[in-house]
Amino acid sequence: MDALPVALITLFVLVLVARKTGLPPIPLYIIAGLFMGVSGFNLLDGDAISAYLGHLGLIFLLFYAGLELKPDRILRQGSGIMVTGLIDLNVNLFLGFLAALVLGFSPLDAFVIGSAFFDTSSAVALASLIENRRLLTAESETIIWLMVLEDLFMVFLIFVVSAELGNPLILLVKIATVGAALIVLVMLLRKPFTFALQREDEVPFIFTFAVVVGASALALFLSIPEAVPLIVLGSVLSHTVPSILQKTVAPFRDIFLPVLFFFFGVTIRLSPQISLLAVGVISLVALVSKMLSGVLIGKALGYPSRSGWEIGNFIIARGEFAIVLAAVYGSATVSTTVAIVVIFTSIVGCFLSQYPDEVARTLALIHW
Repeated sequence: MDALPVALITLFVLVLVARKTGLPPIPLYIIAGLFMGVSGFNLLDGDAISAYLGHLGLIFLLFYAGLELKPDRILRQGSGIMVTGLIDLNVNLFLGFLAALVLGFSPLDAFVIGSAFFDTSSAVALASLIENRRLLTAESETIIWLMVLEDLFMVFLIFVVSAELGNPLILLVKIATVGAALIVLVMLLRKPFTFALQREDEVPFIFTFAVVVGASALALFLSIPEAVPLIVLGSVLSHTVPSILQKTVAPFRDIFLPVLFFFFGVTIRLSPQISLLAVGVISLVALVSKMLSGVLIGKALGYPSRSGWEIGNFIIARGEFAIVLAAVYGSATVSTTVAIVVIFTSIVGCFLSQYPDEVARTLALIHW
């Protein structure tokens, strides 16, 4: 069966159901893909085209997030960004490692699972922020930069696990060089870029598409996290004509992102050799760990207690890098465990982020 047409028709039906019922659409996409994919009725399988279209959804989402980041506001946070990253890493890696170790996993398996605890899903978190109109808040800036730091750490871990790690200093130098080069390039070409975006024809759309895909290709060529050039470029271009850029990015994001979620579910292969009790406990600990790190991050930044709960609420969903790490590691049991954690946290995270105010108030009351 041709996967892409079936996927698009399914997504169309699901988005109508979501809008009609008020349900968050992202869990519906993942569940539908899971039932129709290799771990369900095996009606569909992923291919290169569907993978590429889903990848387009992710990179346009990252670029859109960059448009909302203002460098002057980021500079005011200063060392706070690194502090939040360290809190996020220590809380989630420790709790994930400890839970897996207690439940019988080997120390190395437990470390991989704990590392997967750390990685927030950029796609789910950003889509939830956009869906719930939270992308302009101070908390959202913290969340976005957390995801950048997480991606850097996960790439480092993937290199280690796959035994392909070179000099970490070279990676950092490449990242800094690319970021600085993009800032200088946009500053030098600001006028022609602005002129191209203000045209009334198809040029703004082609320009935006080329910029985003080009930044992604550059990251892949240099073996650096895609989030870095995409978010940096979006942030710098926000000083041209951001309102036009948002309008040109939105259609690409809204078309390709559902494809990413759907085929994420399609391609997950669940192993029968797992303990459902162990995976269930680990999944619950995964919810607690991100919520706890969100609260601690909020306190470290001096936010009100509700803001800490809100940060935790939006970073519950675990990310695609977690799946990649588990796949590279090669253990079927670990891969299945991580896949279930990603599915469970993505679904719960999407539902919780649909009602951020209510969740924050409830958790704050329970806390006190």
